[in-house]
Amino acid sequence: MAVPIMQAVRVGAYVVKQHLSGRKRYPLVLMLEPLFRCNLACAGCGKIDYPAPILNQRLSVQECLDADTECGAPVIAVAGGEPLLHKEMPEIIAGLLARKKYVYLCTNALLLDKKLDDYAPNPYFSWDVHLDGDQSMHDASVCQDGVYDRAVAAIRKAKERGFRVSINCTVFDGAEPERLAAFFDTVMAMGVDGIMTAPGYAYERAPDQAHFLNRQKTKQLFRDVFRLGKGRKWKFTQSPLFLNFLAGNETYHCTPWGKPLRNVFGWQKPCYLLGEGYARSFKELMEDTAWEQYGTGNYEKCADCMVHSGYESSAVIDAVKRPLHIMKVALMGPQTEGPMAPEISLENQRPAEYTYAEHVDARMGELATKKAASRKVPVDAAE
Repeated sequence: MAVPIMQAVRVGAYVVKQHLSGRKRYPLVLMLEPLFRCNLACAGCGKIDYPAPILNQRLSVQECLDADTECGAPVIAVAGGEPLLHKEMPEIIAGLLARKKYVYLCTNALLLDKKLDDYAPNPYFSWDVHLDGDQSMHDASVCQDGVYDRAVAAIRKAKERGFRVSINCTVFDGAEPERLAAFFDTVMAMGVDGIMTAPGYAYERAPDQAHFLNRQKTKQLFRDVFRLGKGRKWKFTQSPLFLNFLAGNETYHCTPWGKPLRNVFGWQKPCYLLGEGYARSFKELMEDTAWEQYGTGNYEKCADCMVHSGYESSAVIDAVKRPLHIMKVALMGPQTEGPMAPEISLENQRPAEYTYAEHVDARMGELATKKAASRKVPVDAAE
């Protein structure tokens, strides 16, 4: 298992406590997105085409710490955009670590070499480097040559400095099982502490809409990959039951509240992937979101989703309910033969709604109002 034992124990104890208290919905990981701005323009990204005034927004250090206070999840993933573009990122990370939160700082690693001195190894801290396959796969994914080599060099330097480093591998249509398996071998040989993997989500604003996997293709791909991985000692940072889900062996319903997102708009409804509304507080997010309207089988935009932001929490909750089952899967690995678990019917899903422009217009209006207010000359100054 790639997750440190103390982290696994602490998260497990947290989940059991929530379960015993009868709490129906609770967060496992706070997804903290302090900015949208990025130094790459990936074709599969749904966040790079915001207007410049929004891309220039940043959550302050205090806003980030307040988000942790509100949410209370034991694990925090700091994402973006590219978090290392945020000038106060070292202070944000230090503040979260001082609270003994397990923090994963997600990065494309283009700035990692330059910024490494701003951080120190810590048992609660891990770099999470996006690496979507081997050199040609990754560079094609991020639409820029040379990124893979720079990321690998930064990973090796971070490991030499004593940091924990995991990779985040997003998989797209056309991925070859043998090639993906060879890539997992490669990153393990680098000394990477763990792999997080999942299919890409078809963001409605992503420039490239042609290379996202549907659920059946996802299941078959991961079955083939895990079959090749038998005995190869890959280490994943994810629940064995989530990996079993990717291979088509679990029928899970989405638990989007398990990884709530706080970004420059507020608390995003309903999840990290879909921005269909924003709450002013975590409490409002949990109490006022119409959760039953989302998830595969309920909403067209969720039809093909099998991403960890919605299903990792489902797997963790299932592990508490079925401890013998997770022990078996952890020991034997994901099932790669035989019939797959029943799929969720899409017959009654509601059609997609498109609200991007509405939220952008609202935010741009807020920014314009603030800018106008800041330009007003105080009465005392005018006199």
